[in-house]
Amino acid sequence: MSIELDRMLTRSAQKRIPLAELEGWYDGLDGIGCDFMLGRWNGGIFNTGHPGEPMLEQLRWIGKNFDTVEDVSPIVCRDEAGHRVVNPVMGAARLRSVVHRGRASAAMLYDKHPIVDYFRRLDDTSVLGVMDSKGDAFPLYFYLRRVG
Repeated sequence: MSIELDRMLTRSAQKRIPLAELEGWYDGLDGIGCDFMLGRWNGGIFNTGHPGEPMLEQLRWIGKNFDTVEDVSPIVCRDEAGHRVVNPVMGAARLRSVVHRGRASAAMLYDKHPIVDYFRRLDDTSVLGVMDSKGDAFPLYFYLRRVG
């Protein structure tokens, strides 16, 4: 598990993390292929003041399912009983390799929304993600850890 991720999560729980710091961290990470993302992932968001943070918390968002490159469930939540369930609120998505901030890496493209999630490798079981949504003032930063 990434020591840097644990450090950032601790800080994020205490106060907002400056965007420039998250951008610098992201820019220093290696890209990954789409196949790396296949599987189920749990994760969370970093406290930056992005307007999507409260919405994801209200949905009880916990991660994403990458069943195939063409079949991605971007919003996986915990239901009332604590089970992992796909929430259809944002529809489906797919994976592609995309150049973002100067480096090619896996990216998740939403089928029905102008949103792209870009991923960079933290270690063998975790990634740093950046959700870029057309019209937002700044991106939402999140992390994912492979389940199992």
